[in-house]
Amino acid sequence: MNSYTAAVVGGSGFAGGELLRLLDGHPRFALVEATSRQFTNRTVGSVHPNLRHLDLRFSDPDDLEPVDALFTATPHGVSMERIDEFRTVADTVVDLSADFRLSDPADYDTWYDGHVAPELLEESVYALPEIGREGLEGASLIASGGCNATVTMLGLYPFVESGIIKPDDRVVADLKVGSSEGGAGGGPASSHPERSGVVRPYAPTGHRHEAEIEEQLGRGLSFTVNAVDMVRGAAATEHLYPETMPEKADVWQAIRDAYDDEPFVRIVTGGGGVYRYPEPKAVAGTNNAEIGFEIDERNGRIVVFSAIDNVMKGAAGQAVHAANVAYGFDETAGLEFTGLHPVGSP
Repeated sequence: MNSYTAAVVGGSGFAGGELLRLLDGHPRFALVEATSRQFTNRTVGSVHPNLRHLDLRFSDPDDLEPVDALFTATPHGVSMERIDEFRTVADTVVDLSADFRLSDPADYDTWYDGHVAPELLEESVYALPEIGREGLEGASLIASGGCNATVTMLGLYPFVESGIIKPDDRVVADLKVGSSEGGAGGGPASSHPERSGVVRPYAPTGHRHEAEIEEQLGRGLSFTVNAVDMVRGAAATEHLYPETMPEKADVWQAIRDAYDDEPFVRIVTGGGGVYRYPEPKAVAGTNNAEIGFEIDERNGRIVVFSAIDNVMKGAAGQAVHAANVAYGFDETAGLEFTGLHPVGSP
């Protein structure tokens, strides 16, 4: 089988490190370059101790070598500024930031600080393969979905797609997320003394990922994000208030219709044992997502649970999954491994 060269821009961060791990073990991509402005000429293993076996040093991000696929794990704003350069050195650019996730330039004025390459927004393809593979095959500019948007949409999508939830029905999403969402330079709020033991609302309203959800699912929702004492993971509890309550069998059918053929989605609801519902700890280190639900007849409510590893399914794993689709590889290539149990902070 043919192999394709791959590089990671911003390889010293958490998502960048996961990309390096995944590409190192990928059967079709050959990892040839990782960049870091801060750690130029340092070994990859000196920053990511799990990658000490790699004979690779960080290079200067201003001196990119030509590759087939370029994965960019940079802060918001970097990719849109350098996109012409990135597309010159690579046939396919997979961006993990928010720079190309929205198709309307006006939304960047609303949710961010505008956009310097708005002509490319219609061309970029949003990547959450489970809710839409259209356009990913052969795509040259891919925008990997945000972690909080991903975990929320995976829970909500079956209900929207099946019509159980109508556009005017109320939806409330409450998220609990780990400290790795703040990145390797997350600042004081993500330091261990400040993060340990907390359940801290940090985006009660107006979280930027709402824009992705509204565009991809065609509807809005109420959305609150809380920082909690874990490293990896994002868990969404979604309260759905349909005009007409469905039968439990109809809910099961809607979820199965949406995800029965998806290699990375597991349905986990009720049953016995400790982990009766979706739990980030159960998917740590993997590209898997868990979905579950309960019906609250008394209050006219469906409670939906979803969980992912934010660094994997919410970032690096999703980017590699999207690249697999783009190149026509097996969708699970480089992503077929199980998580660990028990683990500490997931």
